Amino acid sequence: MVPLAGCTDIYVGLNAGAPVHTRYLDLWRLDELRGIHRAHDVLRIGALTTYTDIIASRLVGRHLPMLVAAAHEIGAVQVQNRGTIGGNIANGSPAGDTLPVLAAADAIVELQSRDGVRKVRVTDFFTGYRTSVMRGDELITAVEIPAVDGMQFFRKVGTRAAQSISKVVVAGVRAAQPRVSFGSVAPTVVRVPLTERALANGASMSEAQRILQTEIAPIDDIRSTAAYRRRVAAGLLAQFWSSTS
Repeated sequence: MVPLAGCTDIYVGLNAGAPVHTRYLDLWRLDELRGIHRAHDVLRIGALTTYTDIIASRLVGRHLPMLVAAAHEIGAVQVQNRGTIGGNIANGSPAGDTLPVLAAADAIVELQSRDGVRKVRVTDFFTGYRTSVMRGDELITAVEIPAVDGMQFFRKVGTRAAQSISKVVVAGVRAAQPRVSFGSVAPTVVRVPLTERALANGASMSEAQRILQTEIAPIDDIRSTAAYRRRVAAGLLAQFWSSTS
């Protein structure tokens, strides 16, 4: 049985001839999985919270503006009205626009089953291309983001600013210990800890860019080439660092 909510990805897959599962479970009416709250310095976003909800939220705008920036660039308004943050996580695409933001923010995914609740860091959640540690009997119920100290940055490079899949997407936090995460440059969204350490230690941008190339593994596909993605990732790293200085 396949859980679904906004269906902004699964319907595309079905139209493209993806395998048709025989049973689906519609979660859309579960209002308990919606909402944005902040308590004890933690921002909690329900799994069925839409991108439109995120864009409109003063809490998210105040504490995680890079997530608002990402939500603005996900599809058209119709997709923003239906697509959910839980769906973006569950889908597991390395091009998912919210995923670098969540990784750079050290977010935690809340999973629930009949056995109880468990929490997994986003950086530990994905195990490969569209695969994760989530079990078949679990649902994503929320994502929790601890307080983010430092200047935030988000940038998506695609054929268009929105309504297109990312060629490269990056999110970063400029702090004493910088955090940088990339999408569309590996089978999963990736943090780049060696690059982060180089920036923290005052390395030159050219040295940080050189190190970055060892931490990403882009491929050639119908949207771009690996060489282009490497050049863009290096340029985005420099843009992140210069714009948050």
